[in-house]
Amino acid sequence: MRRRAFDGRARVSSGAAHSALAASSLHAASAPVRVTGLGFVTPIGHTAESFDDALFDGRSAVRAQTLSIEGLDPIELAVAACEFDSTSVRSGSRLPLDRGTAMALAAARDAAAQAGLHAGSVDPERLGIFWGSGLAGAGAFDDTTRALYGGKRRMRPTTVLTVMPNAAVAELALQFGAQGAAIAYACACASSAVAIGEAMRAIRGGWIDMAVVGGHEAMLTPGVMASWHAMRVTAPPPANAPGSACRPFSGDRAGFALGEGAAALVLESEAHARARGRNEAMPLFLAGYATNCDATHITNPDPAGQVRAMRAALRDAGLEPGQIGHINAHGTATTAGDAAEAASIREVFGNAVPVSATKAIHGHVLGGGGAIELVAALRTLAHGMLPPTANLRVPDAAFDLDFVRGDARQAENLRYVLSNSFAFGGTNAVLIAGRATTR
Repeated sequence: MRRRAFDGRARVSSGAAHSALAASSLHAASAPVRVTGLGFVTPIGHTAESFDDALFDGRSAVRAQTLSIEGLDPIELAVAACEFDSTSVRSGSRLPLDRGTAMALAAARDAAAQAGLHAGSVDPERLGIFWGSGLAGAGAFDDTTRALYGGKRRMRPTTVLTVMPNAAVAELALQFGAQGAAIAYACACASSAVAIGEAMRAIRGGWIDMAVVGGHEAMLTPGVMASWHAMRVTAPPPANAPGSACRPFSGDRAGFALGEGAAALVLESEAHARARGRNEAMPLFLAGYATNCDATHITNPDPAGQVRAMRAALRDAGLEPGQIGHINAHGTATTAGDAAEAASIREVFGNAVPVSATKAIHGHVLGGGGAIELVAALRTLAHGMLPPTANLRVPDAAFDLDFVRGDARQAENLRYVLSNSFAFGGTNAVLIAGRATTR
C-alpha cells in the first residue's frame, strides 16, 4: 500500500505526526547514498582504464627499493609508488604541499569533475569534506626534520600548516568552497573507510546533502619506511620477482608492500543527485557502513570484533549475508592479520561468497587504503567482474574460503559488494556498496 508522504502543512493528530516522522527518520537512516564521482592517484593508474586493466589482470605495481640511511645497513623493501609529480599541483592556500595532500587534491578534482561539482555549484553550507589519513604530512615532516637536524637549516614558517593532520581537508574545503562539516579522520589503516562511512551517516542524517570524501597516504620516505620495516610486517622483495612480495591469504605469505596514493568520491543524497540530474549518470551507491573497536590488543586483530563490524554493516544496509556477491578483503598478507580476517569472514558468510584482496597489486596504502579498495569494489560492481588476488597460488590450508585467484571471474547480476578495513589500534570499518537495478 502506498503511503502518502508527511506534509507539515497537513492537519494530523500528534500521534499520526509522530508516526510519520519516525518512519521518515527510519528511512533516512538506512537510505542509500549515491556515488556521483570517482577520482584516484594510485600505483596501478590514475584513470579508470589503467586501474581496471591492472585490477582485473592482477598486475602488480610492487617493485624493489633499497633504503640507504647513513650509519645503517641498506634495507631492501617492496614498495608500490605512484607516477605522480606532486610539485605540479597548485592549491587554493598557495602553501607548499605535502606529497599526500597534493595527491588528495588531484584525486578530488577528478572526482568533482566527474560529478559536475565546482565552487559555487551547490549550497556551500550543505557540502562537507570527510577525509582520512594515518600519518598525514609524513613526507613533509620527514623532510623538515632532516633539514633541521641534519642540515641545520631554519624551519619554514608554513611547516605546521603543511604537516597538520587536516591539511588536506582544509585544502579541499578551499578548493570547493565547502562550508559544511570538514573533518579529518586518523584511524590507522581504517582512516579513509571511516571517513567515507561517517560522511554517509551525515548525508543520511540530513546534516549535509553532498560530500567530497576519501583518503590518502604518502609514506615512502626514509624515516617512515624504516619504521615499518622495524615492525617486521613488511615483505622482503623476492630477487627475481619483486611484484610477488605481497601474497594475501597464501600459505607462504610474508607481509605487505608499502604503497602510496589517494582516492576520492563524491557522495550525495538520492534527492540531491536527482535534482542535479546525476542520479542516472553512475548507478552506484553506498548501502551500509559500520565501525567499532576490538579493544583487545593494539596490533593483533580480534576476529570477534571484525564479525561484529561486518554484521552491523549488513544490518545497516538491510541485507542478509547471502545478498553479498563479493568481498574485498583487508588482506594485508601478514600472518596474524589474514588468519583473523579469514576466520571472521568464515563466521559471517561461510565459504559461499567470493573473496579478493587487492593490496598485492597496489600495496598497502594504509590510511588511504580503504578509499582505494572501495574504488576497486565499485569498479567490480560496474563491470560485473571479480578481480583475482594476485600471487595467491596456494592458499593457506587453514582458510576455508572461496578465493578468486588466477583469472578474473565473471559475476552476472552482481548487486552488492563488501569492503573491509581493519586497523592497528583495533578499529574496524566495513563498507557495503551496491549497483542500482535498471527500471
